[in-house]
Amino acid sequence: MNKKNIIAIAVALGIILCGVIGFLLFRMQEQKAESEQMLQLAEMDKREMENEYEQFAMQYNEMKMQINNDSLVAQLEQEQKRTEELLEELKRVKSSDAAEIMRLKKELATLREVLRSYVLQIDSLNRMNEALTKENSNLKTQNMQAQQHISNLSTENEALSGKVAIASQLDATGIWAEGRNKKGKAAKQIKDVKKFAIGFTIARNVTASTGIRSIYIRITTPTGEVLSKGGTFTYENRNLEYSIRKDIEYTGEEQTIQVWWDVAEALSAGTYRVDIFAGGQNIGTTNFSFDK
Repeated sequence: MNKKNIIAIAVALGIILCGVIGFLLFRMQEQKAESEQMLQLAEMDKREMENEYEQFAMQYNEMKMQINNDSLVAQLEQEQKRTEELLEELKRVKSSDAAEIMRLKKELATLREVLRSYVLQIDSLNRMNEALTKENSNLKTQNMQAQQHISNLSTENEALSGKVAIASQLDATGIWAEGRNKKGKAAKQIKDVKKFAIGFTIARNVTASTGIRSIYIRITTPTGEVLSKGGTFTYENRNLEYSIRKDIEYTGEEQTIQVWWDVAEALSAGTYRVDIFAGGQNIGTTNFSFDK
């Protein structure tokens, strides 16, 4: 091999070597650029994760202000604290630590789902509260209307109450009274009267209250005196003397009653009056007379 061939081969090898070196240098620069680009992307990804963590923490704080439920507020505080702790971990991690970044990214995805569930829960509670508020408003309106209606009907109700009270009071019908002699027969002359017999019927009334009812019979002489043994009852805010008291078991059905008054004093001829009272009402009256 001559000298010229050797030189040509050496030059060719030099060119090839330079090309290889240049290619390697180019690939190194390219890989460095790619590495820097990847690092920049990792840093940007990390900052985005930090921003999302911060937004989650802020959302938890805002949600706590929107509700009035101690149990739910405590849960939100716990999730907010966990979010802030993960944010601090993320800030301490280097962008190049791919494994930690990936772990915290998974944690972020989990937090996102948890936050979404709380948002839905609070939204549902808010809708319920709105519905309840609206219902409460409607109830207030209805209550005002009802009060107005009641006010408009007050006079009618008072009149109605009076009618009900009248309808529910007892009524004495078929009242009779007479004097009896010592043989128990009817006496025409006052000197022969040994006792008064009084009878009447309590009419059927399904609106009246049932149970023990006190009946008061008041006998008034022709001179206006009341035959009494000292007992009294209340009538129109006054205490009146009665002659006879009869307690009955009233069932709402018609009931016949008969009572007696034993004469123990001198009586005068003339017209006697019998008043029957029950439940604070005068339920019947009759008169009967005697000759001398």
